[in-house]
Amino acid sequence: MRLAIMQPYVFPYLGYFQLINSVDRFVVYDDVTFIKQGWINRNNILVNNRSYLFSVPLERQSSFTKIKDIRISSKHYDRWKDKFYKTVEQNYKRAPFFEDAFKLLHVVLEGSEHDFLISKLAISSLKSINKYLDLKVEFVNSSSDYNNSNLSGQERVMDICMKEAATQYVNPISGAGLYSKEDFRMKNLDLYFIKPQSIVYDQMNNEFIPWLSIIDVIMFNSVEQVALLIKKYEIL
Repeated sequence: MRLAIMQPYVFPYLGYFQLINSVDRFVVYDDVTFIKQGWINRNNILVNNRSYLFSVPLERQSSFTKIKDIRISSKHYDRWKDKFYKTVEQNYKRAPFFEDAFKLLHVVLEGSEHDFLISKLAISSLKSINKYLDLKVEFVNSSSDYNNSNLSGQERVMDICMKEAATQYVNPISGAGLYSKEDFRMKNLDLYFIKPQSIVYDQMNNEFIPWLSIIDVIMFNSVEQVALLIKKYEIL
């Protein structure tokens, strides 16, 4: 069984879904500390033919608080959401798959199950996109299943793999310096890294801007086209 572990991000870039696609079971790392200026509550979309950073407003951002405990600002969320809808509509209304993508955006952002917690909103975005793209993977939250938050880094990753009876662990290539293949082998685990290939698609005939939020990808590509893009990676 092949496993991946990753912090929950709101509408992350395509590479995140390539990681999801490469495994059988995906662990959402929701009980590690929140990273300020990270990608948990924000990403980039196309605005005026440029990369534009959107950020879901939070009540307090603390590097001493676990992701699962970080709250969305109930005071500012509705206003932000309405403004975000307008921004997306103004910049993507001519995109070929705008209607379906915009509907999906509403389903996630209007959902009551997030309880004003950024982890739940992020997980909802992951699962909704996963369902839209018909990706076959099982999700589990690290906070609810493993009882090993006393561990950290590589040790905790290996412990989760063993508790899941996984034989392979896949990590983004950006984290290659964090883990040792030899250490994993000592636990009877194979460690792999996923490396995205170059991806280009039509963004209304403008100069292509790569690695924007999955929102951009599903605006300009059919489900079938996204399925092909998602497979453009190497496992090393």
